[in-house]
Parts: sequence; C-alpha cells; structure tokens
Amino acid sequence: MLTGNRSTPAGTNANRSVLTVSDLNREVKHLLESSIPLLWVSGEISNFAAPTSGHWYFTLKDARAQVRCAMFRGRNRAVRFRPENGREVLLRVRVGLYEGRGEYQLIVEHMEEAGLGALMRQLEELKGRLQAEGLFDPERKQPLPFLPANIGIVTSPTGAAIRDMIHVLARRHPAADIELWPVAVQGREAAPQIAAAIHRAGRLGRHDLLIVGRGGGSLEDLWPFNEEVVARAIAACPIPVISAVGHETDTTVSDLVADVRAPTPSAAAELASANAVELRQGLAALRERLARAALIQLRHLHQRLEATRNRIRHPREQLQNRAQRLDHLELRLQSAGRRNLELRRRELSAALRAFGHFHPQRDLQRRQAELAQLAQQLHRGMGQLLEHRRELLGHAAQLLNNVSPLAVLERGYAIVQDERGEVVKQAETLEPGQRLQTRVASGRFSSIVEEILD
Repeated sequence: MLTGNRSTPAGTNANRSVLTVSDLNREVKHLLESSIPLLWVSGEISNFAAPTSGHWYFTLKDARAQVRCAMFRGRNRAVRFRPENGREVLLRVRVGLYEGRGEYQLIVEHMEEAGLGALMRQLEELKGRLQAEGLFDPERKQPLPFLPANIGIVTSPTGAAIRDMIHVLARRHPAADIELWPVAVQGREAAPQIAAAIHRAGRLGRHDLLIVGRGGGSLEDLWPFNEEVVARAIAACPIPVISAVGHETDTTVSDLVADVRAPTPSAAAELASANAVELRQGLAALRERLARAALIQLRHLHQRLEATRNRIRHPREQLQNRAQRLDHLELRLQSAGRRNLELRRRELSAALRAFGHFHPQRDLQRRQAELAQLAQQLHRGMGQLLEHRRELLGHAAQLLNNVSPLAVLERGYAIVQDERGEVVKQAETLEPGQRLQTRVASGRFSSIVEEILD
C-alpha cells in the first residue's frame, strides 16, 4: 500500500488521494529495497565513470538488457582490480531507486571478475567442506624431521622451482638423497598427476619428507593445488608434507591441508634442511655450555664435600678440646691465686710499714696467723677447684665413651643373636640345642644352648 503526503488540488474530488512525484519515488524505493534481497548479478561493464567523489557509476548489460549501477567509495575500496568498459563482472547488489530521476538502479556491495568469481565460490565451498571434516586442524599436522635422509619432491621437472630447491638443499643439506616425482603443475591433467604421485610416494615409505609445489602464477595456473583430489592425497599421506605453491601472498587448499606451508619453494627447501654451519655453531655452543655447567657442578660438589668434612669431628678431637680447655682454666686459676696472694702480701707489707713504729707484737702475730690460715684456705680451695674440674673432665670423657657400642663391649658385655640375626633379650625365648652367635669386644663366636636357667 502506498503512503505519503497527499494533497487535494482545487476543483478535484475531496476523496481523491494524490501523491507528489517525490512521494511516489520514495514509496517505490522503499518497496524495491524491502521486498528484494541481496542478489548476485553478472554482466558486462559499460559507461564506467569514477568522479572525484570516489564513487563509481556504470551500466551493467548483457545481450538483451541493461541496468544502471552505483558502487560507493566505502565499498569499492575492497575491489582488487580496476573496472573498465567491456569487462565481465560478478556483482552482489541491492535493488534500489534513484529518486532524483525516478530510475531503478543496482547498489553494488561487492564486485568480482566473472570467471574469477566462479572459481572463488567453488574454492570457498571446498574450504568449508574440508574444514568441517577437520583437515585443517593443527592437531592432525605431523612435525617435520630434523635431518631427513631422503626427501621427495612432487613438482614439474622443468620449472624454476625444482632448480631452486635442489640448489638450496645441496648447499644446506648435501647428505640428503633427493628424489623427483615429475608431474604437470597446471592444466587439466595436473591435479590427477599430483595426487597420484603423492599416493605412490606415501606407499613406498622410503621418504622422510615430501615437498609438493610449484612456482608463482595466476589463480588459474595455481588451481590444481586447490583441487579436492590433491588436498585429500596430502591429508592421507603418511609422511610429513610441505606445501610450497606460488609466492608468499598465494594461499591454496594444499597449503591449508599440508603439515607445513612454505611461502616459496626455496623456503620449503630451507625448512626441510638444517644449515651445516648453524649446526656446527650450535654444537660448539652446546659443548661450551656443557663444559661450563660441568665445572660449576664440580665446584659445587667440592664445596659440599669440604663443608661436610668440616662438620664431621672425631670424638677424640672433642675430648682433646675439653682437656685443653681444662688446662687453660687450671693455668688461669693458678695465675689468679698467685696474683691474689701477691696482692695480700703487698697489702700486709704496706700495713706493717704503716704501723711498724707501734710494734704491735700481739696484733702482728694474730695477723700472721690469719695470713697463714688464708694462704692455707687459698691453697686448699685451689686444689679443690682443680680436683672438681678434673672430675668434670673425667665424667665428660666417661659419658662420651659410654655412647659408643664398642665401649659397652669393652666392659665385658656381649651381643647374642639367634640364627635369624635377631638379638636375644629373654632366655625363655630360647630352646636347648639352639645355635647362637655371640659378639664381644674383639670378635665373635658361636654356641649351642644346653640348658635354660631361671
């Protein structure tokens, strides 16, 4: 139903609804854009114009009809080619109306070259199907061998790609055996030949690694490596596969399915080989690191050994240290006693000199007796202290000797064991005729139980 601003001109029926031209065009534009979804349309470009605004305007035609088209600046920036008159294109469009002229037109959302567009749709469908099956998943990719002894190459025998790969492999990994599987790499027969070579190489099992690829070219030239038969042959190959198709900007289905994608054939040869100079340098660096680590470990173990040796002290050494300390204390005590005695003597001499003119004979005798008694007490105290220290030393030595099992045996004790080697602690566990082993301080002997005594 058409709606809009309706007017009633003078002299007309009041019930008649009249649209302006602008209202009509607006209603038609709304109907076209809301009722027709996005479409794919193919045709030939004519009357192409690209004003300074950046928008494109052209006519799309076929043998019997034509329609005006507009592609605005925000959309045409993604087009990878320059449209020109006479070129066949594939367009994704919205149907609309240019209200200013009342002409219906196509608003272009996406533009492709017609032949290329068909191939790209086919390629996207294949990618989606293979991805849904998990053929692109990283989990199924095989790692490349470090130094493959035998490398198979599936490519054209006359192209530049094989020469580049052989040159790189001869320089970086001359010890590897290289086997060429000659195939066509473009045209209708290329894909079956490539797939068959991959299958045969996988069944033989003599290769450690397989390189599949060719040099650069157009999308049509590289198309065999987008074929499903080649992708499934790579996915089913039991040995690791490097895909090296075209240049770095080219990505094919083979690249996505292969275990590793190389941007160029030369890069694939580098991935398949190890640089001999780099290996020697790496080995030298590892050797130096190993020697350095071994030296550090030896130093560490030596330090631990010295620390352990310093912590282990023989009981005899401890006993000697205690005896030496006792001697030192004895010498200090004697020295202190002598100093004390000398001090008292000096004090006495000073007192005698001070009071000598009084001749206090009785007091002098008393003082002399006290002095003799103090001297006797001092000598007795020194002797008692020395004896006490010697007793402590003897007690410490005895305690140290008691903790040794051999010292227990030296005191006449013995260790008795039965035939199973268990120590006999109770006589009632024995039986007459049972053989025993007895260990004493020096040696051991065997005996037989004759009688169990209470």
